[in-house]
Amino acid sequence: MLGIIDRYFLLEVSKVFLTILGTLMLVVISMLFLRTLEEVNIGALSTDVVLHYMGLQILRDTSSLLPPAFFISALVALSRMARDSELIAFGACGLGPGRMYRALLYFALPLALLTAWFSLDLSPWASWELFRIRTEQKEQIQQIAGIQQGRFYQQEQGQLTLYVEEIEEKKRLRNIFIQDRREGDIRLVLSDMGLHHYDEASGDHFVTLLNGRRYDGTPGRPDYAVAEFERYSVRIEPREFFGVRSFRRSATVTRELLASDDLADRAELEHRLAGPVAIFTLAMIAIPLGTTSPRQRASGRMLLAFLTYFSFFNLQRLAENWLETGATPVWIGSLWYQLVVLALVYAVLVPESYWLKRLRGAVSVSRTS
Repeated sequence: MLGIIDRYFLLEVSKVFLTILGTLMLVVISMLFLRTLEEVNIGALSTDVVLHYMGLQILRDTSSLLPPAFFISALVALSRMARDSELIAFGACGLGPGRMYRALLYFALPLALLTAWFSLDLSPWASWELFRIRTEQKEQIQQIAGIQQGRFYQQEQGQLTLYVEEIEEKKRLRNIFIQDRREGDIRLVLSDMGLHHYDEASGDHFVTLLNGRRYDGTPGRPDYAVAEFERYSVRIEPREFFGVRSFRRSATVTRELLASDDLADRAELEHRLAGPVAIFTLAMIAIPLGTTSPRQRASGRMLLAFLTYFSFFNLQRLAENWLETGATPVWIGSLWYQLVVLALVYAVLVPESYWLKRLRGAVSVSRTS
C-alpha cells in the first residue's frame, strides 16, 4: 500500500511526465508529418497510406521518447519541490533520500515495463510494417517511373516537363501535357489519352501519347507549326527517391536476436534493452541532480543535468557502434556507459550528498564526546 508521500510524489512526477511526453510527441509528429509529406510530394509514398504510415512511425519511435521524458519530468518535479522547501519538510519528518528513491522507483518500474514492451515487441513489428509498405510503394512507383497524377514531372534540368492529370490502373494516362525545350525551340505536345510502357530489355520507361496534337516553335513566328499524330513517345528517366533503408535488423523479432551470435544482432538486442534499463539508471541520477537547497543556486545542477542527458544518449550510440564493430569485448556489451555516467554524476555530487553530511556529523559528534 502506497503512503501519502509516495502518492503525492507519484502524482507530481506523473503530471510533469505527461506534459513533457505530450510535448515531445507533438514535436516528433510534426517532423514525421513534414517528412512524410515530402515523400508524398516526390512520389515515393501514396496519399492513401499516409496516416497508417505515420502511425507506424510513431509506434516505432515511442520507446525512444519515454526515457528522456521520464528523466526531464523527474528533474522538473524534484526541482519544484526543492524550490518550495517541500524536500526540507520531508527531511524534517524523517523522510530522507531513500524514501524519494523508493517513490521514484514506484513510477520507474511500470514505465520500464511499458518501454520494454514497446522496444522488444511493438517497435520491431512497426519497423517491419514500414519496410513492407515502403517495398510495396517502391514497386508501384517503379511501374510508372515516379510520375504522379496531378503533378508536374521535370527532367534534364527542366528541359522536359510532363504533366498527367489522371492515371488509371498504373498504365493508362489521361490528359497529358509535355513541354520539350531540348532542341532549343519550344515544343508542346497534348493528348487526351496515353500509355506507360517499361522496356525490360533496356530498363527504359516510355510515355506514349495517342491521337494528340503537337505545337512547334513560338506563336506568331512564320516557322510555327501545328501537327496531329497517332502515337508520340518520350523516354522518361525514373526519379530518384529517398532510399528504402534496410529495416531487416530493426524489424527482426527479439527472440531471433537472442539466438544470434552476430555482433550486429547483439548490438541491436542491447539497443532495445537500453531503454528499459535507462529508466532505472536515470531515476538514480535524477534524485541527486534535482534535490537542491532553496538557497542553493540551481544553475550548476541544471548544467550538470544537461551534460548528463547529452552524454548519456550520445554515449549510447558510441557504445553500440563499438560493440557492432568489435572494438569492445562481447562480454562488456554496450550498456557499460550507463554505469559510467551514473558513477561520474555521483562522484561530482558526493561532497554535497545527504549521506556524506550525515557521516561527517556522526564523526564530529564522536570526536567531541
